Amino acid sequence: MSYKMIRIAVVGVGKMGLSHLSILGAHPQVALAAICDTSGYMLDVLEKYTGVKGYTDYQKMLGQADLDAVVIATPTKAHYPMVKAAVDRGLHVFCEKPLTLRSDESRELARIASEKGLHCQVGYHNRFVAAFSEAKRLLDAGAIGEVTHALAEAYGPVVLRPKGGTWRSRRNEGGGALYDYAAHPLDLLTWYMGEPRQVGGTVLGKVFSADTEDEVYSTLFYPGGATAQLSVNWSDESFRKMSTKISLTGTGGRIMVDRQECQVYIRDTVDPPEGYRHGWNVRYTTDLTPPVWFYVRGEEYSGEWAYFVDAVAGSLPDGQPAGQNSFDSAAVTDRVIELMVEDATSPGVAERAVNTSARPEVGSTLLQRFRDMLPWGKASGKGSK
Repeated sequence: MSYKMIRIAVVGVGKMGLSHLSILGAHPQVALAAICDTSGYMLDVLEKYTGVKGYTDYQKMLGQADLDAVVIATPTKAHYPMVKAAVDRGLHVFCEKPLTLRSDESRELARIASEKGLHCQVGYHNRFVAAFSEAKRLLDAGAIGEVTHALAEAYGPVVLRPKGGTWRSRRNEGGGALYDYAAHPLDLLTWYMGEPRQVGGTVLGKVFSADTEDEVYSTLFYPGGATAQLSVNWSDESFRKMSTKISLTGTGGRIMVDRQECQVYIRDTVDPPEGYRHGWNVRYTTDLTPPVWFYVRGEEYSGEWAYFVDAVAGSLPDGQPAGQNSFDSAAVTDRVIELMVEDATSPGVAERAVNTSARPEVGSTLLQRFRDMLPWGKASGKGSK
């Protein structure tokens, strides 16, 4: 059987870049055409053992290498100019998450990719974890009715002492628990529930880091009345490694899912999907995950690359939806992150209500009512007697 070989360059060979390089090097339909990084030492080692040409100049690589697609695995701050240069040349792009640090730039990249008919994908690998995919299938099938609330959690022992000096410790370069950690459960919420209309009560707290947050808490509000709470802490040593969990409550039941299993409770008010029954059901990732040709860190990484290569080659299997992990969906997650930063750094709702210029009497009346409810309010408030 003949395959259309996809010529790919990997840009940035840190932890994720090396993982992608390993998987792509074993893919039967991929030809590694170039590697780009600022480290001459890394390029020398990789050129020696892979035979793939290395570049320290990204624009030079784009101009000289014969490419179909590029992988962008650089610090987030560099994503926008690198991705734009690639899509402007008509190249397909796989970019690590988050897509950019500004949602308007993400939307611009999504528009260009759409206009040029390019397959552009972001590395939110949890969408290729079988248990999370099963939860999405069940939601689409109406297994728990209409979703009314969700809890998205992510915890892990990433930052357990004061440290700095890399881009991951600086939010303006894409570091911190919000961009580098919370983006994963936020993307799953985007997949499951769509785009929220607003966020509130956001807390970006420090535990060890000096220049960015280690914990993120917020509430998301969706059209129609559904809500979701986000709880993220990457300075939690009670977890051995990163752990992401989503709990979804609906009018017809509940889904609780992490990378190991999908637990589903279905009320007798809804018809269970095929293979499920009323009451509790459990499906395990080991039973749901198809075999992969090469394993690095988890089947989901091979899964996302199989999808990307098939999409670029125009040979997605029947039943596989187009546009998975697209720039469009990534732009929604980027916008939610922006809203959280704005919410955490702006005056609170109560303060804005008190100082509203449109109806000044509303804020003052609400404040006085609140004071009157306190046991000491009437005795201590101005003009209380």
